Amino acid sequence: MVDRGRVAGVWRRVLSLSWPMMVEQVTRTGMRTTDVLVTALFSPIAVAAIGLADLFARLPLRIGLGLGTGAIALSSQDTGAGAEATRDEAISQALLVGALAGIPFMLFGFLLGEPAIALIGEWGDPEEVAEVADLGGTYLAIIFATAPARHVSLIAARSLQGTGDTRTPMYVNVVSNLLNVALSVILGLGLLGAPRLEVVGVGLATAIGNVFTAGALLAVLALGVRGAGLRRPTQLVIAKQLLVVSAPKIAEGLFATVVEFPFNALLLYFGTPVNAGYQIGRRVYQQVTSPLSRGLHVAASVVVGQSLGAGKPDDARFEGWATTALGVLFVGGIGLGLVVAARPIVTLFTGDAATARHATAFVRAYGIGAPFVAGMVVLSGALQGASETRTPLVARASGLLVVYLGVSVIGGLVLGFGPLAIYVAVASWHVWAFAIVLWGFARGDWAERAASMMADRGTSVDSPVASDSDG
Repeated sequence: MVDRGRVAGVWRRVLSLSWPMMVEQVTRTGMRTTDVLVTALFSPIAVAAIGLADLFARLPLRIGLGLGTGAIALSSQDTGAGAEATRDEAISQALLVGALAGIPFMLFGFLLGEPAIALIGEWGDPEEVAEVADLGGTYLAIIFATAPARHVSLIAARSLQGTGDTRTPMYVNVVSNLLNVALSVILGLGLLGAPRLEVVGVGLATAIGNVFTAGALLAVLALGVRGAGLRRPTQLVIAKQLLVVSAPKIAEGLFATVVEFPFNALLLYFGTPVNAGYQIGRRVYQQVTSPLSRGLHVAASVVVGQSLGAGKPDDARFEGWATTALGVLFVGGIGLGLVVAARPIVTLFTGDAATARHATAFVRAYGIGAPFVAGMVVLSGALQGASETRTPLVARASGLLVVYLGVSVIGGLVLGFGPLAIYVAVASWHVWAFAIVLWGFARGDWAERAASMMADRGTSVDSPVASDSDG
């Protein structure tokens, strides 16, 4: 028999933690949606250009999120145990590693951006591909110049969230995202006396936002005004654990990004309208569902990690299941709404008939898969709060390879179903991944793994603290 009062209590705590992240993600996805809307005023070529450039831009994003996963796991567990010194050192080490890891991306953007994008579109029309590569390469060089700042901002935000402070990252990111939106419109379209820079202006807006966010969050940590702070690294075991927890998450994200390259090449093979339709469909879905999914993902990491830090594995397990149920109900309902309203939503993004037709199909495909996406994302967050990042890696990598890419290539090319096979793959690959993380959370030894790692780094559970008051 389900204890409804206990479930309601978990939901209240999770929502108190996650609503600031949802607000933050609304503005973040709104910023990316604005980029698509602005570039759509130029041409489908421009939309495809920033869409393909963003494939590469996801590489530093994946590394930043991966290191942020390690930071939030250790931060939440050590906060639950009252081990502030260990927590602050973990945060500091993660930030240092993240900043250094951004330097190679700066070089890649300046030297290899344009040819890399051209390589993806090798199957497409040569003239269109050349124009896409030129625009996308310029955009990529601009945003990759701030890759270290992007890493720092992601890690700093996750570190604060692990302590239960989800509001400070929200305040900083909301201001940054709104600044980004304003600059995308002003610099992209040449408003208020600014030059009309089009794709270059959109890229500059993103770069400025990255630097602002990193600087503000570093200042918060350096001043220690929200409890968590910075500390000189001394313990090698903390660095080792950060990498152990982060590496599978980084691999998961990088694999997801790598798969997108042949996937987008396949889309371009079927025509630029198919690729542009996919970019719009994906953006619509992310705008309306990602804030909730990502907020619950992080909240699941926090509550599970803090309960494990406090020595309460049974509570951690219950909280993980309850948070997952909340995500499936909410995001599944939104997905159903997308299936119904796909066509009128898409008309806000494009007037091109071919692009709109494919975008509508992609929006509906994402809507059908929405409850499984939510289940996978939230359970992955719960596992990551316990320092278990291997199961989500297996789930995502196998789902992307076997279903997302495999069904698209075999169904679309070999069997001749074309874009229809891609719609099916987009809608169904999360079912596969959800089944794997479901099994991992139900049957895995993640609680024992977390306890062992806390013991290794000297975390004590003698003085647990309640740390969700800032959420």
